[in-house]
Amino acid sequence: MEWISNIVDSGNNILWTYVFIILLLAAGLYFSFGTKFVQIRLFPEMFRLIVEKREGDSGVSPFQAFTISAASRVGTGNITGVALAIGVGGPGAVFWMWIIAMLGMATAFIESTLAQVYKVKNGDTFRGGPAYYMEKALGQRKLGIIFSILLTLSFGFIFNAVQSNTIATSVGEAFDINPKLIGVMLVVLTTLIIFGGVQRIVKVTQVLVPVMAIFYLLVALFVVVTNLSEIPHVFKLIFTQAFGLQEAAGGAIGAAIMQGVRRGLFSNEAWIGSVPNAAATANTSHPAKQGLVQSLGVFFDTIIICSATAFIIILAGLYDKGESDGIILTQNSLASLAVHVGDWAPYFIAIAIIFFAFSSIIGNYYYGESNIEFMNAHKGWMIIYRILVLAMVMFGSLAKVQLVWNLADLFMGLMAFINITIIMILGKVAFLVLDDFTGQRKAGKNPVFYAKSIPTLKNTDCWEEDQ
Repeated sequence: MEWISNIVDSGNNILWTYVFIILLLAAGLYFSFGTKFVQIRLFPEMFRLIVEKREGDSGVSPFQAFTISAASRVGTGNITGVALAIGVGGPGAVFWMWIIAMLGMATAFIESTLAQVYKVKNGDTFRGGPAYYMEKALGQRKLGIIFSILLTLSFGFIFNAVQSNTIATSVGEAFDINPKLIGVMLVVLTTLIIFGGVQRIVKVTQVLVPVMAIFYLLVALFVVVTNLSEIPHVFKLIFTQAFGLQEAAGGAIGAAIMQGVRRGLFSNEAWIGSVPNAAATANTSHPAKQGLVQSLGVFFDTIIICSATAFIIILAGLYDKGESDGIILTQNSLASLAVHVGDWAPYFIAIAIIFFAFSSIIGNYYYGESNIEFMNAHKGWMIIYRILVLAMVMFGSLAKVQLVWNLADLFMGLMAFINITIIMILGKVAFLVLDDFTGQRKAGKNPVFYAKSIPTLKNTDCWEEDQ
């Protein structure tokens, strides 16, 4: 097992030290300027579009597609990932999570818009994502297959092991339940949902995601309000430790940047190429609509939910006392504020983690399913995939946390490198689609897209005029 850890650590060191800091910032700035800062300019429009009705009887509504992606986004990254980032990089890591989120909103718009442009009809549903636009826009089916394999391994297997690992750790700590029993219960619940198809996944996520987010945010808001006098100090810590001279001299500023970027990326999933698989399922009249909806998803995930966790941890102050074990740090932080919250705090976090992480297991599973469909694999492979997903859920419940998170970082990095390269090549397509959308909105129309609007487009069957 040690030799696997060494390989994984070496790969992460190369990707996260020498490649991603520059690549992510460069791509985010390119997409922000290319879209004229769509994440700010059309921010109010995002809220209007998220409640728009589905176009026709096929596919799912924009809100349902949003909940599928949010189910995967809103998970352990929001609670455990933030705690790991602060535990290693200090409060300054939060600032860099915010930066990655703001740039990620533009990136999410690009990749989700492209997923809509190049989606395909599959019975009564739609499928799409990076593998699809690699093949249809660039003719790179082999690259699409490589990406599909990486995504299936990452989300279907490794990321789901991360989610179940966090559930087992949190619930085991709070309720003293054997991890094996927790793993078995997770496997049973996951089985009931993933064998029911995309519609059952939609039904589960559209209930779980809003409910869990609202309850978690209410508790975080209560903590903030009851510690209102300390909030200026929290902001001071975040900003001074992100740029402070003392941190720079000690090398901590580098840790803050790397942890903020890494955990921000894991949490909001912009750049990775996972969310476009959910974005493609929406039945909407214009690709840019779902691009804007998924851009809002990044804001909701990182700026709102991750910040809520960060405020709880920084207010408690345990991050600088050697407690850096992710979910345990979050639980203990909320427990230390028990004078305001109550002795039920650790139990609440454990229950929140169950909802957050379990919804992520379901969303992650769907991403793998969509990409197995892309590879036109024999139906037997889907059964094998489902069985392996369940096995990884069980494995994650029993595995050591550090190896699981390191594996997640490595596969996430490989996926992001491929996806960023491709969407930077195809970015101009999304820019033109956005121009078409804003032009129609300025004319007072409900934007409707046709492929002929951009003469250079090809292989966009879902957007032909006779569809």
